[in-house]
Amino acid sequence: MKRVHAIGLTIAVAACSFLSSCENDLKEVEKVAAKGQSAQVDKSIGVEVIYSDSAVVKAKVLTPVLNYYKTVTPYYEMPKGTTVIFFDQNQKESSRITSDYAIMHEKSRIVEMRKNVVGTSVKGDVFKSDELIWDPKRPYPIYSTKLVTVTQPNGNVIFGNGFSSDENFKHWELSDATGNFPSNSGLIE
Repeated sequence: MKRVHAIGLTIAVAACSFLSSCENDLKEVEKVAAKGQSAQVDKSIGVEVIYSDSAVVKAKVLTPVLNYYKTVTPYYEMPKGTTVIFFDQNQKESSRITSDYAIMHEKSRIVEMRKNVVGTSVKGDVFKSDELIWDPKRPYPIYSTKLVTVTQPNGNVIFGNGFSSDENFKHWELSDATGNFPSNSGLIE
């Protein structure tokens, strides 16, 4: 496996976030692909990217294939999926997100994860969606505007059409939430 160490907020920071501006960038990428225009592409196999801040590892991004597109708005594509592992202040895994496909925007450092996206927290909550975005610059850096299903260890299943969370999935919110909410779950006051 290749190892890429990132100092501060570098290439790996763009591991998992979707902003509306990124959606525009992705639409531009799709237009270029549809027109058959070529871009210089560097391909790496078995990549591990370390995201650190002040010499402290915050996240690790693993992907079997990483394509770097040298376009006007350079980006990294992970066509065979990715796993993003987040670490707490004690360097223990605090959460994990997997997806079948991802794009990391070089300039904005936002990562868009798509297709069978599954996030898990250490306390056992499971978050599923067709899309989760990681933008390390946001107060709640993991978010989605798509349908998100949350399954909790106690069997509660909650659905929402908007989602935001910290990187550890400790503090999360759903918009337009529906599901089973037992009165002792802490979700209803």
